[in-house]
Amino acid sequence: MNDSNPTSDTGTQGTCVVVLLTFNSAGIIRETVTAALRVSPHVYAVDSGSTDGTAQILAEMGCRVVQRPFSNYSDQRNWAIAQVEGQFAWQLHLDADEVLDDTAVHEMRALLAGGARHDAYMLRRRDYFMGKMLRFSGVNPWHLRLFRSGAGRCEARLYDQHFILVGAKRRSARLAGFMHDKNALALSDWIGRHNRWSDSEAREKSGPQLAGDDVLQPRLWGDARERTRFIKQLYYRLPIGLRAISYFFYRYVLRLGFLDGKPGFYFAFFQALWFRMLVDAKIYELRTKKQETSSTLEASTPCANTTRPNASS
Repeated sequence: MNDSNPTSDTGTQGTCVVVLLTFNSAGIIRETVTAALRVSPHVYAVDSGSTDGTAQILAEMGCRVVQRPFSNYSDQRNWAIAQVEGQFAWQLHLDADEVLDDTAVHEMRALLAGGARHDAYMLRRRDYFMGKMLRFSGVNPWHLRLFRSGAGRCEARLYDQHFILVGAKRRSARLAGFMHDKNALALSDWIGRHNRWSDSEAREKSGPQLAGDDVLQPRLWGDARERTRFIKQLYYRLPIGLRAISYFFYRYVLRLGFLDGKPGFYFAFFQALWFRMLVDAKIYELRTKKQETSSTLEASTPCANTTRPNASS
């Protein structure tokens, strides 16, 4: 079904809608939607032209599906927010491979039944890699995903986007339970995706740093996401090379990633010594090209005529 209207109850406001972003997710989407439907019967999927039957599976499960070309996560998520906010009081945003556990489902149902005292709620993510759940090695565990319509949006970043609250007086709290990020990608696909993300991260770090209400600000005494961004800011002050090695030591040793066995080692290796080193190499490449371009422009600019006019002329 291809329908841009997220609900058939025109003119009425439902309690909650689950918003999914999908692309070629046929291998996991049934599990994701089955858990999501326990929170709300309304699932609104924004698909980016899947060719593996994802859209058909979504329609079979009673979801509303709209096709929209993918530009970036921020653009896609904020577009989806705008489509549903007039019809539903609450929005729950998930990726196609994020499966809610029983505890998270029960917590959300209680809140939506009238127990909500905040405008938004953060949910803990548990990462999977090479088919295994990572108990210790995961990254960025807390994410704001459930919020009142009008209270949240996705920050305007090229990579590592989070949902942020709209308005100074908005408050969030944590939920119990997990959303299990059951990454179903083969290693080669994971590497390909992170290679593209490294382009975005390098471009963002090579340009002017964003500030203001459109992005999550780094704060040492903020919530878990803001503290992570503060630490990441310190990370980029370390020398290139050293910071990737330090990050591997932090993830694999200090965060006990070695307890996750071989998948834990490979995850820490590719996340730190490969992905982060690749970002550093691309930052270096971009800065070098910028310096070369600047030097070329300076060399090609004609010198000003400093010859003193002939006094006798």
